Amino acid sequence: MNTHSGTSAPALLSVKNLRVEIKTRDGVVPVIDDLSFDLPEGGNISFVGESGCGKSMTALALMGLLPQPAGRIAAGNILFDGEDLARATDARLREIRGNDISMIFQEPMTSLNPVYTIGEQIAEVLRRHQGKSRKEAHARAIELLDSVHIPSPQLRVDDYPHQLSGGQRQRVMIAIALACKPRILIADEPTTALDVTVQAQIFDLLTELREVTGTAIILITHDMGAVAQMSERMVVMYAGRKAEEGRVRDVIQQPRHPYTKGLISAVPHLLDTITDDRPELLEIPGIVPPLTEFGRPNCLFASRCDSATEKCQAARPGEIAFDNGHSSACFYADEMQP
Repeated sequence: MNTHSGTSAPALLSVKNLRVEIKTRDGVVPVIDDLSFDLPEGGNISFVGESGCGKSMTALALMGLLPQPAGRIAAGNILFDGEDLARATDARLREIRGNDISMIFQEPMTSLNPVYTIGEQIAEVLRRHQGKSRKEAHARAIELLDSVHIPSPQLRVDDYPHQLSGGQRQRVMIAIALACKPRILIADEPTTALDVTVQAQIFDLLTELREVTGTAIILITHDMGAVAQMSERMVVMYAGRKAEEGRVRDVIQQPRHPYTKGLISAVPHLLDTITDDRPELLEIPGIVPPLTEFGRPNCLFASRCDSATEKCQAARPGEIAFDNGHSSACFYADEMQP
């Protein structure tokens, strides 16, 4: 049994002590520092935190898309079905991307090519990765548009990206990501710039597709409400480090890290989705530290934490484990009250 997922299901993806470094003008900094988590086959996990906490960089590391030549995996393992992607060649990573692991990026208008129809862009993925003929790929593109609830897919398949709404373009991106029936789908802020109603539709669609296809989903988001809506487990990231991990219900009802508690308190309706409580609306003071501070050997949240002590300023807290795979990197995690 793995120690991070809280489940006996074997891990499809197992990340162990991952460290990702970026070379900057001020030196090399760890943008991901000692990150571990497991994702079972067909599972669902969310990464949540403010901008600059390392969520998207984690996704790029999993996909083998770290910025070059500045970025590199300095330590740790990314075990996908037993194969260590952290040691894989570029050619092998190209085989896996799109086929086994796909990603939905933040902004569909910049991800879709404006001079090709959406049908051509879906079909290209199918021809390149699955060797389908043009006729087969076109027919499959229509099926995929239908699966993501694009109306009149046999007509819209010949539309260009600018002819679609933002929500429809995001659905096209989901169709492209699912074209080769990947085992893992990474959704990086999939509802950026969409209105609230469309956001809910996209999250409902991802949940539905996961249930139908069995694809495991990694959701990257800063939206705690989205996590409560569609995820089973969550990892709270802060300054490149894992602050807390656990089942969504456990973490929201009993946060074990001051940063997590702050994120929850900043969403007034969040606890209503799980309990009848309505907490006071609060805010987290300060901002995420600059990259140059990410490698410091202390608690990086200490400067924003009302409960910080000299110990927090002087040493880095280890991970404290609780029931059901719930863990927290806080010296005082076992003393926290909901």
